[in-house]
Amino acid sequence: MDEVKVVVAHSERATLRVGDVFLKVDADQARIDTEVEAMSLVPVPTPEILWRKPPVLAIAAVPGTALGRLGEPSSAPPAAWAATGAAIRMLHDAPLPPWSGGAGRDLTELAAELDSECERLVTGGFLPADLVTRNRQVAEAAFRPWTPAFTHGDLQITHVFVDGDEITGIIDWSEAGRGDALYDLATLTLGHEEHLGDVVAGYGTDVDRDVIRAWWTLRSLLAVRWLSEHGFDPFAPGCEVDVLRARM
Repeated sequence: MDEVKVVVAHSERATLRVGDVFLKVDADQARIDTEVEAMSLVPVPTPEILWRKPPVLAIAAVPGTALGRLGEPSSAPPAAWAATGAAIRMLHDAPLPPWSGGAGRDLTELAAELDSECERLVTGGFLPADLVTRNRQVAEAAFRPWTPAFTHGDLQITHVFVDGDEITGIIDWSEAGRGDALYDLATLTLGHEEHLGDVVAGYGTDVDRDVIRAWWTLRSLLAVRWLSEHGFDPFAPGCEVDVLRARM
């Protein structure tokens, strides 16, 4: 019998791996619905859906290895990062889905959440006030008008699989939908600023790097407390707190 590996687990969802099969268990059926629908629409490689029995979705493992991991140097060549940029551009140019995703949140609501979270980070002793204040200033650049694109919504580098310089699959589409294209690019390159140029080269058009940096800080500020309270370590080298320190 194959070993059961817990890929991720917290109160909202869990992902298990058994051999070449991933079992995704989600308390929110809407996220599973979004994932299945998005994978049927996007013009990039995605996992094969094996079966679905709510609240469980079974998908096949994709070949290759993850583009990298937060907090670790990426072993993928620059060409793989560029290929990822090209794949993201194909996604962003695809016909828009009828729903909003994780990259398409209302900016007024998001700004209010960020201000509240920044206050909690300081009063709760998670981060020093000067670090939070500086990064809140940087994050302001993300709050600007944007043209909706078909976005992944949670495009962490562990969700992109490559074989050499070829994209073999992009996984975890539960946050997909209409959103800000630069949010995807920022999520992909979070903690791997050195590869932003490769991604932009593959993407094929210039982007506002101040907005990319703003999304880096915004995502990190919103994540630090949640990660700390759910058994993850945002203070590990190269992770969210180091991303914030790099803006000082």
